[in-house]
Amino acid sequence: MKIRILSSALDDLYEGRLFYEKQGEGLGEYFLDSLFSDIDSLTLYGGIHPTFFGYHRMLSKRFPYAIYYKLEDKSVTVVWRVLDLRRNPRKIRKSLEK
Repeated sequence: MKIRILSSALDDLYEGRLFYEKQGEGLGEYFLDSLFSDIDSLTLYGGIHPTFFGYHRMLSKRFPYAIYYKLEDKSVTVVWRVLDLRRNPRKIRKSLEK
């Protein structure tokens, strides 16, 4: 299965990296490495996660983030958003409606 990451998800990852880099030097890169590792696992496990707001949601293993994705023709996983779960649930829902 192939993975396609939309610009909205890349923007989310960039914001997360900036946040964690401010917390400690090198933590932003660790954040990106961890999230991309989680995203890469979708090649094997895409489609098995529960759905929320019309998207499959996979929880990150090391950070309080969720990866929202959809399957396209059962051969491509499209990552729509990578959102911080500490946000207000209304903001998460609104982010996914765009």
